[in-house]
Amino acid sequence: MNLFQPAQPSLLDRAWLAVRYPYDLVRNPSDALLSVPALSFLLIPTFSSYATSLNLLFFYVTWSTLILSNSPLKVEVLGTLGIRILFYLLPATAFLVFDSATPNIAAKAKEHGEVALPMGEEQGGRKGRWWRTALVSAGNVLLGVFLQFGMELVFTKLLHIRSALKISTTLPMPWAIAIDLIRGLFLREILSYVLHRYALHHPDSPLTDYHTTWQHTVTAPYAFVANYDHPLAYVVHVFLPTYLPALLFRFHLLTYHMYLAIVSLEETFAYSGYNVLPSGLILGGIARRQERHLMGEGKGNYSCLGIVDFVAGTSLGQEVIEDMTEEADNNRVQERLKGRAKRGGRKPKSRSRS
Repeated sequence: MNLFQPAQPSLLDRAWLAVRYPYDLVRNPSDALLSVPALSFLLIPTFSSYATSLNLLFFYVTWSTLILSNSPLKVEVLGTLGIRILFYLLPATAFLVFDSATPNIAAKAKEHGEVALPMGEEQGGRKGRWWRTALVSAGNVLLGVFLQFGMELVFTKLLHIRSALKISTTLPMPWAIAIDLIRGLFLREILSYVLHRYALHHPDSPLTDYHTTWQHTVTAPYAFVANYDHPLAYVVHVFLPTYLPALLFRFHLLTYHMYLAIVSLEETFAYSGYNVLPSGLILGGIARRQERHLMGEGKGNYSCLGIVDFVAGTSLGQEVIEDMTEEADNNRVQERLKGRAKRGGRKPKSRSRS
């Protein structure tokens, strides 16, 4: 064993760096971008020689130091802004650059080909509305962070009650995080369906015209379209279904940032327009349902995941169960083909005759 070789950081160390990274990204962008710990945590799993107890102690001490040395409101707002930048704005910008720099390659990766290119002819070309869509989308993201900030001020400064989110040196237990994430995403699914269908697509709703003349005028989805909408429609369509579950269940700040990271990645990939996604079994079906809603004049697929649409009978195209079954069958077929290809490349073993 080389005593002078530094030990590799553990998975828990990398998890803490990923949690701390959004805050560092806003506070000190240059250092944060050079280190990129969150990406290393997501892409490079490693093993560690540290004891688990020491990692937990380190995690607790570092988190406590962060909370005690900064205003809780500052940690919440900067962390939330960092999460939205890291998991939505940066990937959406990267997809936009890829689509514009390599249109021929991007068109092959898009579900609807050249029609789905942000700077394609169908979208108005390079002088089209893509830049307005990106600016409005980024502005709505900032609006959401501002509304969260305002809600905390109302709770703590105006009403003089506890903060909307739980911000303390006590760390949530893993099972508590899992339970909050599951019920938060499930409630978001219900709220997004109800608000989207009855507040943004009902003929008697005053918000219907705002929503249909903004987001539904986009020819085909790309990542920035996820948050492109009239500000009032954005609050109803995106902010409230995302924030209300965290407010109702009073998520711990760490749990809320994990939850927000999941939501941000879902928005990025679901509206990306690509037919090749990291998790075809889940994201592929979500993306297809969002495309059918956007390109089908909003006549169905109102929820995020498609579960409530399946129950309510408002699914467009294949339902969520059919999508998952088809994707699972395709994955099994691909695995069998890979297995046959590997076996075909091997020389058969000679069998001795008895």
